[in-house]
Amino acid sequence: MKIGILGGGISGLSTAIALKQDGFDVDIYERHSRPSEIGAGIVCWPNASFVLDQLGVLSRVAKVSGSLNYMHRFSSNGEPLGSLDISQLNQLMAYPSYSIIRKDLMSILTQRAVELSINIHYQHDVTSLSNNDDDKVRVQFSNGKNIEPDIIVGTDGRMNSFARKYVNGNNEPVYQGFINWIGVFECKNEIFTELSVLDYLGVGERFGIVPVSKTKAYWAGGVVSPNIGEPTPELYKSELRSLFTSWPDPICKIINETPLSRINKIYVHDHNPIKIWHKNNLVLLGDAAHSALPTSGQGACQALEDAWHFVNCLKENINDISKVFKHFTELRMAKTSKITMGGRQVASSIFNQDQEFCKHRNLASKNMDHKSTVIGIAKLWTNGLPISV
Repeated sequence: MKIGILGGGISGLSTAIALKQDGFDVDIYERHSRPSEIGAGIVCWPNASFVLDQLGVLSRVAKVSGSLNYMHRFSSNGEPLGSLDISQLNQLMAYPSYSIIRKDLMSILTQRAVELSINIHYQHDVTSLSNNDDDKVRVQFSNGKNIEPDIIVGTDGRMNSFARKYVNGNNEPVYQGFINWIGVFECKNEIFTELSVLDYLGVGERFGIVPVSKTKAYWAGGVVSPNIGEPTPELYKSELRSLFTSWPDPICKIINETPLSRINKIYVHDHNPIKIWHKNNLVLLGDAAHSALPTSGQGACQALEDAWHFVNCLKENINDISKVFKHFTELRMAKTSKITMGGRQVASSIFNQDQEFCKHRNLASKNMDHKSTVIGIAKLWTNGLPISV
């Protein structure tokens, strides 16, 4: 059985690794000329760490990542708004949480794919998906090549997924009305006394810092923006300074000392949940199936879960592909939809522009039963995995 994967990001690589480890013949087709470096960093929460362990790379991730202790929340004036105990979450879910630069995770997954002799075909940009005479999908690439594997896995992202358009008839992402400037900060001196997420909330504004070590962190500064503008990289720092100059340390230091080349500006999109993830011999995984906002904390984590679930479904019904696709969709739809909608709910609170609402939001955060919140998070994130609360 020949399997072709469209897209060589976290979803495509992890799916290919999972499949190859179980003996499947798999190739990856990636539009870019090298592994993607889009994005600043991610937290591999315990559900993601479980999958990374199954892929044989968790120890490598641990060596280049931060082991997180808490998530501390503050107002834009520095007033403490409560803390989530990440070590409690790790204990409940039986796996650690790691913060990692996305480029480093991509490097680890790419290296593992090479070790398994998985062919990664770069500069293969999909131009069309069509049906052949047997109702199998033919993939046409811009370089003139085409493929007709037994199974096609669409992991070609959220912004312009040919696979999603083929399955759903539409692949237009939904702009959620806010911008994130993202970056990677590194300095010589230790400025993070503990490796804990720092989350600062304003009125329609937010700044988050995720340490990877005592000297390195990735970060995101967000603000409401009803319209999508043209990229102006030369203005990114001045835009950030105008928004966050009066916010608590170390925000200004991080903005000022992050090289402009390591800052990007993203108009944040997701997708509405859909009920059908497959058509003929093509199935959607990762962002192509269920992209969530960064406020969900679970985008890459759910892509990793998809990889683990998909190979298990395939092993159970290898002679009936339609049954595999249907079972996989049924397993994953409810959880990923809940995470997508939860991410939107969090974003609507964080980026609310009403001062009175934000005042009550901050008060509610201070008075929250954080232990119960952690238990609720653990129950959702372990759903469907052989790790239990």
